[in-house]
Amino acid sequence: MTATRRLFLKTGAIGGAALVLRIPVLGQSGRPAGAVRFAPNQWLRVGPDGRVTAVIARSEMGQGVRTSLAMIVAEELDADWKTIAIEQASPSPDYARMSTGGSGSVEGGWKALRAAGAAAREMLVEAAARQWGVAASACRTDSGWVSHPPSGRTLGYGELAGAASALPVPKEPRLKDPKDFRLVGTRVRRVDGPAIVAGRAVYGLDTRLPGMLYAAVARCPVKGGKVVRFDAAGAKSVAGVRDVVEIEGAVAVLADDTFAAFAGRDALAAVFDDGGNGVVDTAELWRRIDAAAGKPGRATRTAGDAGTALAAAPTRLSATYRAPFQAHATLEPGNCTARVEAGACEIWAPTQSPQRVQREAAQRLGVEPDKVTVHVTLLGGGFGRRLDADYAVEAVAVARAAKRPVQVVWSRRDDFLQDRVHPAARVDVAGGLDASGRLVAWSHHATTYHLSMFGDFNPTEDPEGNPWGGYDFPYDTANLAVSWSEIESPVPTGAWRAVYYPANVFARECLLDELAARSGQDPLAMRLALLSGPSPFVLGHLRIDRAGLARVLRTAAEKAGWGAPTPGRPGRRSGRGLACNVYDGSTVIAQVADVSVGGKGDVAVHRVVTAVDCGRAVNPLGVEGQVESGVIWALSYALKGELTYEKGRVAETSFGAYPLLRLDEMPDLETVIVAGSGTPTGMGEMPVPCVAPAVANALFAATGRRVRRLPVRPSDLV
Repeated sequence: MTATRRLFLKTGAIGGAALVLRIPVLGQSGRPAGAVRFAPNQWLRVGPDGRVTAVIARSEMGQGVRTSLAMIVAEELDADWKTIAIEQASPSPDYARMSTGGSGSVEGGWKALRAAGAAAREMLVEAAARQWGVAASACRTDSGWVSHPPSGRTLGYGELAGAASALPVPKEPRLKDPKDFRLVGTRVRRVDGPAIVAGRAVYGLDTRLPGMLYAAVARCPVKGGKVVRFDAAGAKSVAGVRDVVEIEGAVAVLADDTFAAFAGRDALAAVFDDGGNGVVDTAELWRRIDAAAGKPGRATRTAGDAGTALAAAPTRLSATYRAPFQAHATLEPGNCTARVEAGACEIWAPTQSPQRVQREAAQRLGVEPDKVTVHVTLLGGGFGRRLDADYAVEAVAVARAAKRPVQVVWSRRDDFLQDRVHPAARVDVAGGLDASGRLVAWSHHATTYHLSMFGDFNPTEDPEGNPWGGYDFPYDTANLAVSWSEIESPVPTGAWRAVYYPANVFARECLLDELAARSGQDPLAMRLALLSGPSPFVLGHLRIDRAGLARVLRTAAEKAGWGAPTPGRPGRRSGRGLACNVYDGSTVIAQVADVSVGGKGDVAVHRVVTAVDCGRAVNPLGVEGQVESGVIWALSYALKGELTYEKGRVAETSFGAYPLLRLDEMPDLETVIVAGSGTPTGMGEMPVPCVAPAVANALFAATGRRVRRLPVRPSDLV
């Protein structure tokens, strides 16, 4: 994955070029052509009743993005939050980039949505001022009203909507001074929370169309394989099955309900040709990684002469860290509903990438993209999996063959077998200290599989910016060597929450702790000393804020009681560990974990403290939610998650075989938001990378044993 592809996750997600203030086409009357409501731009409209609709061009998958983006609009508009409604956008020229990934939705929407709200506010004020015959500067706005304090007159936004729509849209509206914010920065519950809790919210699986059939698809579970034989008659003998249709490389069973569709698929007794990847197993996958790691990687960042400095360092350590394949394991399995008729297509999909769905569906059908309408539903989890469009394009193919609306539903087994998995990684790191204990050299070499979700493997791609967590090494040292080896993947791979950061931050932060222990230094004090260098410093398109990282590190340590004894737990050994990271040159985060270990090596994580600076926190409640969900995700990664392969197939195909953190295993979670200013930065992925190293470092403090592979195994601690 190159810097370009890295930027795809972020700039494709934030849609910098797309999040502009559209000035509507004006008719002779000066009103937007055909407009019946006040809609000065593509991001909002005000009805005659004063109700404000915020149009959201990002996908909601539990991260609360629809609330945060609506808050930005409402803040600059000075709307009454109780009157805010949200509407999900569909791909169109107004919303050219709707991809939700890279933790960039709020950051990317900040300026454009503020401008949208401010422009509408200025127009409403001007409309009121003209009606009253007063200067606009003498008017004020608050909670959906324009007032003229000298005369005591007021008008609601709904009353002004018609007149405001006749005015020109300001090209450069005046934005609020952040000190005057009333909504942004406050704790706001999710706008769609009540509907979700009450079961009224529409996820992909909730889509229903007249005459719709349900489909289950028999697909080869091996990359590059295909169906070679099946029993259509056997499937059609199942009650409720309507038809069996072939699509490219697979077979779909159409039925009146999902139960019949799955039963019919079982009766197909499909036989697959696994192709060349049918011989791949876990051992072979690791053999390929180890072989690549044994060769020189492509250098991505160098300073000084790390090799010479390492050899001369009085204290030096090297280690190899391993992280396994991981599943996305979204609660809502893959699904998509499609209707194809009269040269056009309509899709209802829980997607993170509506434009990709639109584009690839159009390619499959041989039509122009504007013939494909994509309705974005709520997502029951995404984590990067739904940046791909495979499940949606498949549904389009089935609907075309069926000649009627079809909802393709994946089973939980399908979801594991057809996942675009997080690739395993090997990270080789080495560090050297001088006689005073200062880091004088660092070497970081990461080896992993390419992300096939983003296209075929290209060995000539420029790896600048990789590996994440290695290339952007935040600590001050004179000698640094970072390199990257990416190899072609025989299994489907893709973006996963925090992508490349977890394995690299795990290795980096753990070896730093090893160096601290070897030299008799406190891990916190050592890091703070290494963060005292120039700050910020620019590294390519990244901005590394060492001072900010030091600030959150101190905050997390203080909150967690760093230096104080860990709570005593009879029969168990206790320890405390920390880690920190700068994510993509923006959000700075630090975490401290308290753990204990039983006599058989069983691990319990009791407390995780997180301190984060994500710029201006639009919704602190949402930030806390992202931290908590990220910590839970990362604990599953560190302690439980591991996919293995047999004959080219994922061996774990259920939550029983691929366990997640359970309710009775939850630690106490504490979040400290360190006040930032300016543009908000991301929060979706940022809490994930530091958890595993913080836990691993705590385990060393408890047991004296180093963890260098994930997930943590009891045998590593006894």
